[in-house]
Amino acid sequence: METEKVLYADTVIAGTGVSGLYAALNLPHTQKILMITKKDLESSDSFLAQGGICVQRDESDYDSFFEDTMRAGHYENRKESVDIMIRSSRQIIDSLIRYGVEFETANGQLQYTREGAHRRNRILFHEDVTGREITSKLLMEAENRDNIEMMEYTTMTDLICENGSCSGIRARTADGENLKILAKYVILATGGIGGNYTHSTNFPHLTGDALKLAERYGIELEHLDYVQIHPTTLFSRKKGRRFLISESVRGEGALLYDVHMNRFTDELQPRDVVTRAILEQMKKDHTEHVWLDMRPIPEDVICHHFPNIARHCLEEGYDVTKECIPVVPAQHYFMGGIHVDSNSETTMKGVYAVGETSCNGVHGRNRLASNSLLESLVFARRAAYHIAGKKCELPALNQYHNLNEVV
Repeated sequence: METEKVLYADTVIAGTGVSGLYAALNLPHTQKILMITKKDLESSDSFLAQGGICVQRDESDYDSFFEDTMRAGHYENRKESVDIMIRSSRQIIDSLIRYGVEFETANGQLQYTREGAHRRNRILFHEDVTGREITSKLLMEAENRDNIEMMEYTTMTDLICENGSCSGIRARTADGENLKILAKYVILATGGIGGNYTHSTNFPHLTGDALKLAERYGIELEHLDYVQIHPTTLFSRKKGRRFLISESVRGEGALLYDVHMNRFTDELQPRDVVTRAILEQMKKDHTEHVWLDMRPIPEDVICHHFPNIARHCLEEGYDVTKECIPVVPAQHYFMGGIHVDSNSETTMKGVYAVGETSCNGVHGRNRLASNSLLESLVFARRAAYHIAGKKCELPALNQYHNLNEVV
């Protein structure tokens, strides 16, 4: 057997995206935490999230938020998980703001946008780079913690399991060094499976590593066929990751056209419904894409809310303030994964899964737009609290505060 360097930690976390980082930040400061990531620290899909993060705005929004999430998921969602996510949302937003995350405001009031399948505006955002804003602030905080160590270009290769229990992971560095990381707790946060697809919005190195290891050791998996296709990515014949055109642009008024520049669907339906309509229209028209028109959105809103999208499209030769852009569906998100309970623990004691790697049932068959960041944060915190032996209290519905002013 090849020589292994042995490292020790209280908790080892595979993945440095938003769920892995938030779990680390909610673990006790007395714990030694080791985080590894397959590439550099910014090459996680969390950095790519554009639209925003959902939140229950006030007590009256609970039923609507719950129903929107269930409806988008074809009512195959785990109701307990949906309830936990919604009722935890204010706590999460308060926490992010304390970490320095800046959401759009006007006159001291938080501003909300809307996306497909939402019946009201409940999405907080930072321009069109909300994921980068949140993840970068969490990363900055983690880098300042003495008890958290992060290793880049280090790939998890195996779990260390014996007699139904796990005592750590094995990994390999970019220069070929083999690591044996012994830890009491393991958190799997390796992201989705987009790297297995030719056309995906995901980074290509996200290939479901944790799922393969979970299967090897008999850890229960769930709904592996629940893969979400995003309706609108910028059409290109170039190879590589597809550029996402956020659903928020349709929430702000962008329209979809066929080859004859006629609308053919309701742009604010759930993602799977819009995707199906686009694919059917492409087949009918014998085209490789449909057209997205952002011109109904005021130019100042485009410049302020969607600067990254406008800039990228301009680099590809499209001025979104003056012309339509070609869009096509592409693989985007994985609703299945490693089965976890409401504390994010897998069927192997001491092994937790969070973020897109996990399946806690929130999303059902099809994820509601902008629930991914919220779900990842809520259940990452629950994993950390469970490891620490703390109870994650939920606010009673009649005690829910109106989320308007910045905390």
